[in-house]
Amino acid sequence: MTAAGSTPTAPTAPAAPAGADLDDVRERLWLAVRDGDEYRASDTVLGAVDAGLPVVTALLDVIGAVQARVGVEWAANRLTVAQEHAATAIHERVIAALGHHPRHRGPEPAGGRITVVCVDGEWHALPARLLAEVLRHHGHGVDFLGAHVPVPHLVGHLHRTGSRAVALSATFSLHLPTAHTAVTACQAVGVPVLAGGAAFGPDGRYARTLGADAWAPDARAAVDVLDRGLALPDPLRTEARAVSCLAHLADQEYTMVVATRRQLVKETLARLEERYPPMRSYTDQQRERTAEDIGHIVDHLAVALYVNDPEFLPRFLRWTAGVLDARSVPARSLDPALELLGRQLQDFPRASRTLRQARAALDHLLPAPHPPGSGRIA
Repeated sequence: MTAAGSTPTAPTAPAAPAGADLDDVRERLWLAVRDGDEYRASDTVLGAVDAGLPVVTALLDVIGAVQARVGVEWAANRLTVAQEHAATAIHERVIAALGHHPRHRGPEPAGGRITVVCVDGEWHALPARLLAEVLRHHGHGVDFLGAHVPVPHLVGHLHRTGSRAVALSATFSLHLPTAHTAVTACQAVGVPVLAGGAAFGPDGRYARTLGADAWAPDARAAVDVLDRGLALPDPLRTEARAVSCLAHLADQEYTMVVATRRQLVKETLARLEERYPPMRSYTDQQRERTAEDIGHIVDHLAVALYVNDPEFLPRFLRWTAGVLDARSVPARSLDPALELLGRQLQDFPRASRTLRQARAALDHLLPAPHPPGSGRIA
C-alpha cells in the first residue's frame, strides 16, 4: 500500500551488501514504513542482518532510530496519526520476524527471568519490546508483558514467576505517578526495578525521585545494569527514600489539582473566549480540541507538582508550542490559558509558581503580537 504523497512502493528491497552503510539501511527502512510496505521493511532489515549487520544494531540503530524519526515527523505534521500507527505496527512485525532469525539466538538463559513491562496507561510498547529482544539476544530469560499493564496484574505475575528484576518502561511523563505505584509495589514483593524510557527524564532524575533501584538511558545500558544484577530492595530503606524525595506532597496541591481537574478545565474554557477573541469563531470540533489541550496542561501541571520539578511544565509547553506551530495553530493561545489557570490556583503556592515559570518560559518562544489589522491571529 502506498501512502498519499509518497513515492511508489517497490516490490522488494535488495539485501544490504556486506558492510552496507548504516545510514543507507535506515533510509531504506524509513521509506518502506513511510510507504506502509511491511514486506519491503522486513526485506530491508533481514537482508542487512543476512549481510552481516549485528542483530542489536538492527534493533536499536535501525528500527529504533527509524521509529524515533516517525515521532519527529508526526510532531512536525509531516505524518498523520494513522501513518504513525501504521509505521509502529510494521516495526512490530519486523521485530517479530527478526526474532526468528538464526543470528538472533543468544546463549541459553541462566538464572531467573526478567519481566519487561510498560506502566499502566502507557501504550507505547515498542521501546520495551526492543529492550526485551536485546536482552534475549544476550542470553536473558525474558517475560515481555507489553503495553498498559495494571499494577495488580504485574504483581500477580511476579508472584507466579519469581522474576529476579522488573524493567519498567514509560514514554509519556504523565504516567510518572502510576510508575511510582508500580515501583513501590514491585519492591514490596522483593523485586528490584530498573526504570527506563523518556518519561523518566534524560538524566533519570524522575527514576531517582520515584525510588527506582536503577535507571538506564537506553537498551544497551539496561543490559549492562541487568548483567551486573540488581540488589534486592530493602523495604525500610525504600520507604525512607520515598518519604524523603516526595515530602513536598504533604501540601496536598497535587491531590487538589487532580481532584478538581474537570472544574479547572471547564472554568478556563469558559473564560478563554474573553482573553482570546479568535475563539469566538471556533467550530465545535476546535472547541473540543481546545478543551483537550487545556486538560493536557492541567495533567502536566499535576505531574510537575508530583515530582516537584519547575522545569517539567515548561518543557512540555515548549514541545507543545512546536507541535502547534507545525499545524499553523498560534502557540500564543497557550498563554491566556495558563493565566486563567493561575487565577484559579492563586492560593496554592507551588502551583502558582509553576504556572508563572511556565508562562515566562513560553514567552521567550512566542513572537511579538501582530498589530491590529495585520490579518494574523496573535
